[in-house]
Amino acid sequence: MSATHLIYAMLTHRGRVRKGNEDTCAAAPEIGAFVVCDGMGGAAAGEVASTLAADTFLANLALPRPGSGEELQRPEARMNAAIQAANQAVYQQSRQSRHYNGMGTTLVALLHTPVDSGQNGNASAARRSPANHLNSRVTDPPTLWLGHVGDSRCYRQRRGKLEQLTIDHSLVEEQLRAGQITLDQAAHSPMRNLITRAIGSQATVQPEIQSHRPQANDVYMLASDGLTHEVSDEEIAEILTSIPKPQTMAALTIACEELITTANRNGGNDNITVLLVAVAPDLPRP
Repeated sequence: MSATHLIYAMLTHRGRVRKGNEDTCAAAPEIGAFVVCDGMGGAAAGEVASTLAADTFLANLALPRPGSGEELQRPEARMNAAIQAANQAVYQQSRQSRHYNGMGTTLVALLHTPVDSGQNGNASAARRSPANHLNSRVTDPPTLWLGHVGDSRCYRQRRGKLEQLTIDHSLVEEQLRAGQITLDQAAHSPMRNLITRAIGSQATVQPEIQSHRPQANDVYMLASDGLTHEVSDEEIAEILTSIPKPQTMAALTIACEELITTANRNGGNDNITVLLVAVAPDLPRP
């Protein structure tokens, strides 16, 4: 067992305006995988897209890959393959029925690959002491992989500091980076829901995949824009900072509830989904 383990909680809510919920959150803790999807499309197509993408993503990660080369076993390649599989599933489904034509979904996901499993043959990493693992040295191999498509986000709370790890694939984000609009204009833009990449809109998709070195007591938050459009970074940070240590699933669940309550209190104009993953140190062994 590694010197840390992950605990998680997740919650989704339709919000105060929408009649249905096209968001999906799912987890496969046995393989260290967590995912949030925010669907789009007419009728029930958005719900179909998000559920299909999340289920396909997790199922692909769980597949054994006997005989595949070392390169395909690497976490980044596994993450990309799972996202491509989700994309193909949604794309093919959208082409099989006119009711699903044009449907798609965002996707943001985490994959944890403990170093003491001997990945990449790194025997020295497998022998690291718990203290060194918790300090997460720069020379250590990454053990957490983050992939995303669209504007669902991942944040990390570390030592009281909140950081947005993903950059939205959206028209407003492109305008903001080009200096065409201000942050305040971006927050109120009528085009802020227009995304530039989506799962299922094309036969292939280009995800952004990052590697990270988690530290004990980190909290990673995956969320749909129904949360991040309504809850400020300051409010998110306050709620995540209030999670007591050592973290527990019950405490993470309470934080999920507080985040969704805050989003609804601030408007609740969209479906709201949040998935919290905490890096909890294992109890010392006798």
